[in-house]
Amino acid sequence: MNTVTVSPKFQVVIPKHIRQLAGIRPGQKLAVFRIGDSIEMTPVKDVKTMRGSLPKLNTEVDRSEQDRV
Repeated sequence: MNTVTVSPKFQVVIPKHIRQLAGIRPGQKLAVFRIGDSIEMTPVKDVKTMRGSLPKLNTEVDRSEQDRV
């Protein structure tokens, strides 16, 4: 288990091997979530890098005349 210490400014350092595994770089944004008693961080990705991440999502839009209001 990895542990970190919260500084007086409420800062934490992500351990090097975790940063490397997650591909986290200096200046990168992380989204922070509270789930129950846990705090989770996940790298924020650019929308362009998300393309294709939901392969079964139907993205077709019906643009027929009768559907327009």
